[in-house]
Amino acid sequence: MRKAFIIISITVLAITGILSYINWKFLILLLIFIPLICMGLYDMYQSKKTIRKNFPLLGRMRYVLESVGPEIRQYFVETDLDGKPFNRLQRALVYSRSKKETSSKPFGTQLDVYEVGYEWINHSINAIPFAESDHNPKVKIGSSQCSKPYDASLFNISAMSFGSLSKNAILALNAGAKQGGFFHNTGEGGLSPYHLQEGGDVVWNIGTGYFSTRTPDGKFSLDEFIKRATLENVKMIEIKFSQGAKPGHGGILPKEKVTDEIAAIRLVEKGNDIVSPPKHSAFTNPLELMDFVKLLRENSGGKPIGIKICIGNKSEFISICKAMVQTQTYLDFITVDGGEGGTGAAPPEYSDHVGMPLRDALAFVYDCLNGFGIKNQIKIIASGKVISGFDIIRCLSIGADVCNSARGMMFALGCIQALECHANTCPTGVATQDPNLMKGLVPEEKSVRVARYQTETVKSAIELMASAGINHPDGVTRDVVSTRVERNVTETFAQTFPELENGCLLNENTVPKEILYFWKIASAEKF
Repeated sequence: MRKAFIIISITVLAITGILSYINWKFLILLLIFIPLICMGLYDMYQSKKTIRKNFPLLGRMRYVLESVGPEIRQYFVETDLDGKPFNRLQRALVYSRSKKETSSKPFGTQLDVYEVGYEWINHSINAIPFAESDHNPKVKIGSSQCSKPYDASLFNISAMSFGSLSKNAILALNAGAKQGGFFHNTGEGGLSPYHLQEGGDVVWNIGTGYFSTRTPDGKFSLDEFIKRATLENVKMIEIKFSQGAKPGHGGILPKEKVTDEIAAIRLVEKGNDIVSPPKHSAFTNPLELMDFVKLLRENSGGKPIGIKICIGNKSEFISICKAMVQTQTYLDFITVDGGEGGTGAAPPEYSDHVGMPLRDALAFVYDCLNGFGIKNQIKIIASGKVISGFDIIRCLSIGADVCNSARGMMFALGCIQALECHANTCPTGVATQDPNLMKGLVPEEKSVRVARYQTETVKSAIELMASAGINHPDGVTRDVVSTRVERNVTETFAQTFPELENGCLLNENTVPKEILYFWKIASAEKF
């Protein structure tokens, strides 16, 4: 192909020369041909890209097509059920609800109801009229040790940091939370002015980097914590252990997205990738964690203190439960993030193969808390691909009390799943720090869409509960949802995830055999 390129180049130049001899105006063609020939010659002599070296000039088309491949697939190739991580039907559902357009569809489901993994709600003959249901139920979060419990909505904004998201995106999300009466989780990137400006309820997420509450050497700063935790907007504090998309790795903010403002908010230096440590330095074992929980509760004015965790080693979570029982110090809530959760940037191996998926994790966490007899003190928040009313019911049925959504709220902001979150080139202005791209996202407009989406999704969940004869989220049990486990075999979640008896994990003699191994190696003195 290189010989062909040389021959074609010489031929083109020769023909251009002949034509120019006839009419000098043909020399204009050289303005096109000479740059192309130079590009081809460069391809021939460069050594980094094999395709371009073997196929001068023509080989560049591979990279052009590869760069536009995602857009071609999304707009011209994908069916309604294609597209990852969210298909076109899921995205369209959020868009229609956020715009308050009809989300009804004609002609029945497009899903294969006989496919393994298909799920449905077991409705009741004794259904409840929707008008008789509580259209916006609240869930009280706060143990007996919490003096300022918080009434949370059923559906809220999951953890997304300023820095990962743009200023305008944060403003729109928080204003939407204010309008709709639900909370907005800050993500581990710190508590920014944009989380506070609109007056929405905030859950302050504190990760291993202790952003907005750290000393110059990266340790936890109680003084900085008190300044922010006692603010009226801050309703709860969440200690982040891990997130589903990259558990055990720590958050990543590429240096391209680190502005002077972000560095100041996070109390870090500009110029490098901001990478959170993989573990906390404020405590080293479950007992010390309980001391840390008490410290935060006392210095926040008695606000709910919880943790966010993607389940990995089962024994480590059991260790936390043992520490709570031993010290009689309780978390107020636990956010369970599934391995399918999203992120702005993570190594693919972490996103694909690290962390327990949400359903398994929810069942495990609920059963552990119930087994240790402390579930009545602690609320469970579920996050991980929760965007529809059915997703909420599914999580409630396994053991969640409240649900969070990150990417669903991003779709409400206008996200088109361009998968550019890590590159600072998000075309919709959601996940970028580029001021020119940010301008396209108008907080006053998008905040309304966020509030609409949340309201309509909660309404959908309540309607589904009413169809199942249930008038409150507390009544959604593992019998409510069924799933196809084989082509001709179905189970309810009660069969898939049999519940542990209350208090059975307090004594070795009553621990079920399937969890006994993890129970034995778990210790309140070590993770």
